[in-house]
Amino acid sequence: MREAHPIERVVGMEYYVSDADGVGGHLRASPEDFRVTELESFDTAPVDADTGGYPHLVFRAQLRDWDTNDFASALSDKLGISRERVSWAGTKDKRAVTRQLFSVKGVDPDDLPELDGADIDVVGRAGRPILFGDLAGNAFEIVVRDADAPENAASVVTDLRRFAGGEARESRRDERASEPSSGEGTEPREPDGDALPDDETTVAVPNYFGRQRFGSRRPVTHEVGLAIVREAWKDAVLAYVGNPHEREPEATQAAREYVDETEDWQGALERLPRALGYERSMCHTLVDNGGETAADFREAVETLPTNLQTLFVNAAQSYVFNRILSERLERGLPFDRPVEGDVVCFRDSEAPADLPLPDTDRIQRVTGKRLRTVERHCERGRAFVTAPLVGTETELADGEPGEIEREILDDVGLEPNDFALPGEFDSSGTRRAVQVRTELSVERDGDDLTFEFSLPKGSYATVLLREFRKNDPAK
Repeated sequence: MREAHPIERVVGMEYYVSDADGVGGHLRASPEDFRVTELESFDTAPVDADTGGYPHLVFRAQLRDWDTNDFASALSDKLGISRERVSWAGTKDKRAVTRQLFSVKGVDPDDLPELDGADIDVVGRAGRPILFGDLAGNAFEIVVRDADAPENAASVVTDLRRFAGGEARESRRDERASEPSSGEGTEPREPDGDALPDDETTVAVPNYFGRQRFGSRRPVTHEVGLAIVREAWKDAVLAYVGNPHEREPEATQAAREYVDETEDWQGALERLPRALGYERSMCHTLVDNGGETAADFREAVETLPTNLQTLFVNAAQSYVFNRILSERLERGLPFDRPVEGDVVCFRDSEAPADLPLPDTDRIQRVTGKRLRTVERHCERGRAFVTAPLVGTETELADGEPGEIEREILDDVGLEPNDFALPGEFDSSGTRRAVQVRTELSVERDGDDLTFEFSLPKGSYATVLLREFRKNDPAK
């Protein structure tokens, strides 16, 4: 384990689990070097189905160099409809070639426009919009160009196999070969003959939220979210409209500095680049409503698209989650198996066989009496150790895991009830697996490395790749 790059530490990713030196190199030398294909899990009716019962047109889009939000905005503009009528299952990186599902309410196939860098294929119709999470996962093919030390990849793979628990699982299986099962617990029993993970190809990393969750160039969405959860609406506006970052263009930094120094919203409109449409929208609202009261600043935040409003609070939850994982690493607690006090969730019985998905509606606290049994479930991919995405219904863990969760919440000055918020900002919370495993293929061609793997929904390819690169993630 070694300390992470400073810009990753800002969002709670404080460590790499691999001690091996990185390969360096560059991501996204071209969009074709970062290919993402959604592993779909969304049923549709035929395209000629009755629009009364199936008002949402579903299409698959292959996008080159498109941010998902920008594509949705461009599509709605071309169609002359509200952006709120465009939905999708997962946000993808811009500099990439992505293949993903969208739905649009109240349009016909012939209405769909042509957009540069977008190939659209109509799939069918649905009775509801596609929502975040309406997919099983994503398959990736990613090229790291001009690696400084491509030979280091093998050592990183060895470290990530170890983190997956391969060696420890083999030892525990030997220890328990003759142990009878306690037969306790309420989770469904599965045959003991399940195939175990292939330790020769299975790697794992902490299931961190990647930097893009917080803003790839200017990681501030969690700062906005933390202010919202505290109902400090003015602080939320300043965190988003002001708050310059050294990686932004000089003109943008200057405009944000002006906001911080003057809180002059009309002057900000004269200085903020046109490309910063969301920031300008907030400033317009503050000019119109006076910008004097907390309600004025809340109204400014609520001018943003509803999915972005939700994202702010999600980013705050993600930051806390990342901090919890980093503290678990620092204390040396395992990720592939529980300790007493942990909360585990069980595998989604409807998930694809080759892509185990956690079902966070089926959770269980791990007592000393249950520890060995739950360990076996984790070994076989039937159960996953979790940490909280804190919300109003969050029940924290017990023992040392619970101590970590409470320590981090105290440090950021939050508690679960703080997430009882107005409108799009309210969140009941959930839990999330602390580790993500995958079958990884790495091919070398000179100084270039090609990585192929699949991840369950909600997990980040860049979180796996950072273990290999160990350099400035902005490269």
